[in-house]
Amino acid sequence: MELVHSAVSAWLAQRGQLFCWAPVALATGVGLYFAQKVEPTAVQYFWIGGMAVVFVVLSIRTGALLSPVWLALALVATGICIAGARAHMVKAPVLTWRYYGPVEGRIVGIDRSGSDALRLTLDRVVLARVSPGRTPERVRVSLHGVQGYLEPAPGMTVILTGHLSPPAGPVEPAGFDFQRHAWFKRLGAVGYTRTPVLLLEPAGGGQWLFKARMWLSDRVQERLPGETGAFAAAIMTGDRSGIGQDTLEALRISNLAHLLAISGLHLGLLAGVVFGAVRLGFAAVPYLGLRLPSKKIAAGVAVVAAAGYYSLSGGNVATERAFVMVAVMLFAVMADRRALSLRAVAMAALIVLVLRPEAMLGPGFQMSFAATTALVVVFGWFRDHEVSLGPRWFRPAVAVAVSSLVAGLATAPIAAAHFNQIAHYGLPANLLSVPLMGVLVMPAALVSVCLLPVGLEWLPLWLMGQGLGWILGVAHWISELEGARGTVPGPGPAVLPLIAGGALLLILWQGRFRVAGLAPAALGFVLWAQTVRPDVLISDTGALVGVMTEEGRALSKPRGAGFVADIWLENDGDAEEQAAAHERWGDVAATGWPVIALSGKRAAEALTTCRPEDWIVLTAMPVVELPCRVITPETLRATGAIALFDEGGKIRQVTAREVTGARLWNTHWNTQ
Repeated sequence: MELVHSAVSAWLAQRGQLFCWAPVALATGVGLYFAQKVEPTAVQYFWIGGMAVVFVVLSIRTGALLSPVWLALALVATGICIAGARAHMVKAPVLTWRYYGPVEGRIVGIDRSGSDALRLTLDRVVLARVSPGRTPERVRVSLHGVQGYLEPAPGMTVILTGHLSPPAGPVEPAGFDFQRHAWFKRLGAVGYTRTPVLLLEPAGGGQWLFKARMWLSDRVQERLPGETGAFAAAIMTGDRSGIGQDTLEALRISNLAHLLAISGLHLGLLAGVVFGAVRLGFAAVPYLGLRLPSKKIAAGVAVVAAAGYYSLSGGNVATERAFVMVAVMLFAVMADRRALSLRAVAMAALIVLVLRPEAMLGPGFQMSFAATTALVVVFGWFRDHEVSLGPRWFRPAVAVAVSSLVAGLATAPIAAAHFNQIAHYGLPANLLSVPLMGVLVMPAALVSVCLLPVGLEWLPLWLMGQGLGWILGVAHWISELEGARGTVPGPGPAVLPLIAGGALLLILWQGRFRVAGLAPAALGFVLWAQTVRPDVLISDTGALVGVMTEEGRALSKPRGAGFVADIWLENDGDAEEQAAAHERWGDVAATGWPVIALSGKRAAEALTTCRPEDWIVLTAMPVVELPCRVITPETLRATGAIALFDEGGKIRQVTAREVTGARLWNTHWNTQ
């Protein structure tokens, strides 16, 4: 009885803090939706929604002991329904075959591909001999070859001769699902062109925000040429099309890539600068400062400034999430509530999950809320325990150091899980760069926008360029240090949920039981350390095969299918490039794996016999029936990428389709 009484007392002690668990319950429902192997039916949604209503009624009719449990279950059910509703709302036609021919469309996005090629996103798409009902709503085309003299601009209607194909599935079972990612972007086809893009119609009306964003980007890069100007354009407008792959790689290795994305740091700094400037303005006029609620007015002006920045940046998912978090905190100031609190973070998470539930699966959502939660907890503890950060003049530097350390530790497991690398010198790089963003770069960016109408933006942009030049210098210096980049293998699907669940229990639970959160977190790291990578990987086209050897994964080709090769090696925690990994192919025989990879129609036609134990991977159909295991393009169309595991002499095969199941984004019969 005493144990039961203690448990009840501990549970009741959570009252007042349970709201922070609301986004956890909602996110659990969202996760359950995406974890399904089969798309829920309308009848199932009806029952799940009905259960949510029943749980709400039960929470009203029961006492304080059980009411939070019923509400949590209602939120879980609601999360399933919200994610399903969002998936159906974004439904758009998806190309189901390879297309070659004329492609017409209006430019709605300009960026760069992983191969550093300029890339256009088009809407109002027209394809030859394809009915409007089967034409993708949006397509994305990389521009290769000589492109002539046309400078792509927002709103232009262009025509090109393109190779298009459906968005590809995971490059390995349980890997990143690009089909799902493309579905929520309404991206129905991806491809490339090697011929010049031609102007069909000049930009007309509409898309004025996109046009303003690209105009400002061009203006900034005119004043600040080179990588510095491209960096400035990226943080002011979200346009990354001018940044080269070498700079991106240096920023990633030095853990400074977060400075490039318009995120909570940028919006927070901008809002802070505006908030402080408005308050100083009121303080300079005592007559107004003493008679008006200057703090609330400053928060309101900062919200408007943040909203303008969000709109100008293109309003992508990462910026939307950051804007919601900043807006919630500023509205808390206007409501005389504590701005930096776990309740504010929870409210922001709820809003983002309702608006874009699919964002929960991405590293941006996970890292942003992990960093914010950790910072709020640590600095809240400092405040409650009156921990001194040193002399007043030294506190900003200490605060930056503590913030970088806390945010880095909180996001390190997530970044390592998604990007398979650890920035060993990320902390000193951030200490040398982040303060400059707040003191010089963001204020100069704000002043330059204010001075644009009178043509005096060159001076603040020059100052901004000095700060960004320093940051780029730090990035290149750190990235070139020996051992700057560490690699780790990709974890299994249970690792991050265990680590996150343990951390949330440790942070949100009130009382001594919170230490129990260490157990699932520790289990997650143990499972990560025991990750077993596939012995053999076969791409979804059969164009690339990878076999694990003692030296690392051996690849069947030195070039071609480069994206697949890079992802495989990254997930292995292997820092080698494709060409070096191909040099290991001669060691495949020593592994005992009788894997033969043959490319081309002639190779398939020449194959007339094989041993029963052989695994033959072909990119074309064989002309005779073979006694061995043959993997053909027809096989791979049904299975997707394949992974093979040797479990004590017994071969276990896992396919991408087995892992992803039959979902809206990979079964396109409903879009025809």
